[in-house]
Formats: sequence, C-alpha cells, structure tokens
Amino acid sequence: MTAARPHAPSSSWPAGLPLGAYRTAVALDEPFRPAAAPASSSSSSSADRLLRHVRTALDLLSTDPAAARLGMGADSVRGLRNAGLATARQALRAVLTVRDPGPLPDGAAAELDALLGGERLARPAVDARRLPTIAQTFPGTPYPAADRTVLWQGDITTLTADAIVNAANSALLGCFVPRHPCIDNAIHHAAGPRLRADCHLIMSRQNAPEPTGTAKITRGYHLPARYVLHTVGPIVDGPLRPRHEHALASAYRSCLNLAAEVDTVRTLAFCAVSTGVFGFPKSPAARIALRTVADWMNTHPGRLDRVVFTVFNEDDQDAYRSVLTNAPV
Repeated sequence: MTAARPHAPSSSWPAGLPLGAYRTAVALDEPFRPAAAPASSSSSSSADRLLRHVRTALDLLSTDPAAARLGMGADSVRGLRNAGLATARQALRAVLTVRDPGPLPDGAAAELDALLGGERLARPAVDARRLPTIAQTFPGTPYPAADRTVLWQGDITTLTADAIVNAANSALLGCFVPRHPCIDNAIHHAAGPRLRADCHLIMSRQNAPEPTGTAKITRGYHLPARYVLHTVGPIVDGPLRPRHEHALASAYRSCLNLAAEVDTVRTLAFCAVSTGVFGFPKSPAARIALRTVADWMNTHPGRLDRVVFTVFNEDDQDAYRSVLTNAPV
C-alpha cells in the first residue's frame, strides 16, 4: 500500500470534519499517558535495552498482516534476534510503516512506548521559544511579522513546540512506503502508531478524503510537540497556477485557524508544505507561507506567541532567505 496523492479540490466534497466532531474521540485535550516508561538512555547499556524492546515488539508483530506483506514471518523474526540494533530497528519501522491502523497485539503498545520514549530522550530537543526571531536573524527585514516568527533549519520531529504541521496526503493516514524520505513518514515514525490510529478514526467519521487546503489535529504522542496538525497541500504537476497558490495559502490558514481553536497552542511550527514530492516551487511557496502567516497574525493579534517556518535543506532555506532580504512579502 502506498501513500495516496491528494485529489484536486472538488465543490462536491465537504469542507472537512470540524474539530468538535472528533475532539473528544481522539482525546485531544487529555495528556498522553504511555503504557510504559521510556527505556533509559543515560547508561552504557541503553542500546541493549532498546534492542530488547525492538526484538520483543517484532516478536509480537510477527503474525501481523503487515509483516507478511514484507515477507517477514516468524522465521524471519527469529533470524533478527541475532541482528544488531540498527538492522532490527529498521525492520520494525518497516512493519509499522506498512501496517494498517488497528489494535496492536497484547503487550506491543508497552514495548513500543518504552522504545519510542527512549528514542525521544536520546534525540536532542530544540525549544521553539528559544530560537532567534526573523527580526534577530535578518536585521532590517521588511517582513511585518519578523518579531513573532522564526526561520529554522532542522528536523521538525525534534522541535519542542505546542504544535507542528505535517504535510499529509488526502488519506491522512501517513506514508505507507518504508524509508520514504517524506516528512509524513518521519513524523509518524517518531510519534508512533497511535498517530495513524487517530487519523483513521477522524477519517472514518469524515467518510471522505481530506480536501486540499484543509487540516485536522491530533495529539503528538512521542513527539516533543504536544499536537500535530495534518494538512493537505496542492500538487503542482506542470506550470504553477493561481489555484495552486490559493490552495497553499488555504492550507496555512487552515492550520492557523485550527490551532487557534486549541487554547494550549501558543507556538506553532510549519514544515515547508507541498515543496517536496508535491512539486510546489520553493520560492513562491516561501512567499505564500510568509504572507499568509503575517496576515493571519495581524488579524489575530496575540493569539500565537511564535510561529516557526521549519526548513530541512539548503534550497528551502535559500528560498525563505531570498524573500526576507530581497523583496517585500
């Protein structure tokens, strides 16, 4: 099963399920309580502890249809008992990536919570509130929201913010391609399988693909961020059209409006929506992102303390830098 590409906007589709229709169902306002404490990452034996959790989780998932689709039966899992942490962890990640949403085998949730919690503790976290603002990084920039926004290059799954934005597809279930380099895959991997389960619950209630330019929100589980906003940006397959630009601006506005419905969200971090496999040119995307956020913050003064534009590679960084330094937004 592969990640679905978002469909073109259609007037026959609903605008999307409102937050009130799924907020309680996904326990959005309840803190996440893992089934097991994080595996320790502070001792020389931490890798051995993580490996034990990986092997046990693989054993428990060895009869799952996802393992069969990968050609990993019980014999294959037994063969991994002598493998190192990296090899075994890669196999477990593949199983979870292709696995359909649904209840985990007994005991698997605790093993995965210990593993994912330990991995989170082992990754350096970055506090969104401590990052320098655009005003500090680009002195003299004409960007109107420079004192309340940040341009940061890094891994969004390590960012401690109240909410981060995931560039999803219209199925909203995450990427089903093992090791695919999309942000959707990275976020679901770090958060754990509960994220896909919540998205499945939401989409079952909506009973329709997620329209382009809209968003949903879930808890972040094992991410440093408490919440994840899932938005579907436009696909650009050919020349950039005004409809693509309007759809991308709508995706940013939808995330901001939805975040504003959750009182505890004060810091929000965007990824570079649609600029990866969806093909939106980077410079126009940066301009739209900057302009849409500035306009929203101007009309909602004080609602958000900090918005972070997160970029992963130099091309995205350069696109934002060019807009911030060379031309008005």
